[in-house]
Amino acid sequence: MQGTVTTVMHDTADLEQAVGFWTKVLGLEVLYNDERYAYLGPMTEGGPHLGFQQVPEGKEAKNRLHLDIAVEDREAFAAYVISLGGSHLYEHQEGEFPPWTTMADPEGNEFCIYEQQQPEE
Repeated sequence: MQGTVTTVMHDTADLEQAVGFWTKVLGLEVLYNDERYAYLGPMTEGGPHLGFQQVPEGKEAKNRLHLDIAVEDREAFAAYVISLGGSHLYEHQEGEFPPWTTMADPEGNEFCIYEQQQPEE
């Protein structure tokens, strides 16, 4: 028995802002949007959607689940995220993993960006 991830949901105190930010960051289409819910996507071909649920409270603690986003140019993408209202939190380098940057959306939800390594030929 197994389940299938169809949507990665985020709570948001500002649904319109979240939809505007994430459609630009990930280049996703708005598939559904009402006063409480929005669904974007899919994030990859046949993959899950990114969903948002309007809630009354703001973010209060570190995320327990976050997105890792592969980009071509980490520094340029970080600057783009900042221009959209996001923020740079910190840089990481650990073991054999490629370096990554922890960013936050306008509500403070963390996500990481990294340059995907090309396979060696």
